[in-house]
Amino acid sequence: MTVLGIPAGEFAVLVAAIVIAGTLTGIFAGLLGIGGAAISVPVMYEVFKALGVADEIRMQLCVGTALALIVPTSLRSYFAHKAKGAVDDELLKTWAFPIVGGVAIGSFIAYFASSTVFKLIFVVFATLMALKLFFGRENWRIADQLPGKGVTVAVGLAIGIVSALMGIGGGAYAVLFLTLYGVSIHRAVSTSSGVGVLISLPGVIGYMIAGWPQQALMPPLSVGYVSFLAVLLFAPTSVLAAPYGAKLAHSWPRRRLEVAFGGFLLIVAVRFFASLMDWF
Repeated sequence: MTVLGIPAGEFAVLVAAIVIAGTLTGIFAGLLGIGGAAISVPVMYEVFKALGVADEIRMQLCVGTALALIVPTSLRSYFAHKAKGAVDDELLKTWAFPIVGGVAIGSFIAYFASSTVFKLIFVVFATLMALKLFFGRENWRIADQLPGKGVTVAVGLAIGIVSALMGIGGGAYAVLFLTLYGVSIHRAVSTSSGVGVLISLPGVIGYMIAGWPQQALMPPLSVGYVSFLAVLLFAPTSVLAAPYGAKLAHSWPRRRLEVAFGGFLLIVAVRFFASLMDWF
């Protein structure tokens, strides 16, 4: 017996892996204010490979689907943090337009970019942020308050572009920016959950449009570069797990959060560097 061309036993293992990864994605979304793409993208990459998805569109499909997963996960995480009064909604209002604009630019790039480009972006940015979190110190600050509106808007635009190309909710970059300007790690994590909401909704639309010309190569239940089959398997567990991550975020000390965040990002870098080198 086969399911989607895969032996039933192997398909069951793939489904179990997606469900477990969805749970971990939700926990990390609440804990670190991020969408969990560092977990979901590698898992989906292997699942789509097993399903026979062409290599030239596989990474783009993973990124687009990861953005779709961020929609429910980030919404749940955002409201969990907001209930604790830790979200800077004024900053999110300032970032709304530039972030959405950045996502539009990133989606446009996705139309032309190869899988190798996406992997390189993961490796470079995840490594830089992980190193900062592992070896950074509290006195590594640019200032003790956020910069003017012009700089803040420019940062929002950059966050939107890079996040759209990585399939993440932008939390990694938002946390880095905010902590460099003296915002506490707990408030930075809480606010970054709202960034995920701003990125994911336009990002999903952009990737569906960008992947439409390749629709014939997509697996079942896909629209452009978004697999709704993967979303249906991932989303329920990730949404249910997000509040538990938010609870941990407000009970753990600063340094433990930073180490967890850095380790999370380093896993992303190692995974995709190995893929680029054809180690597996």
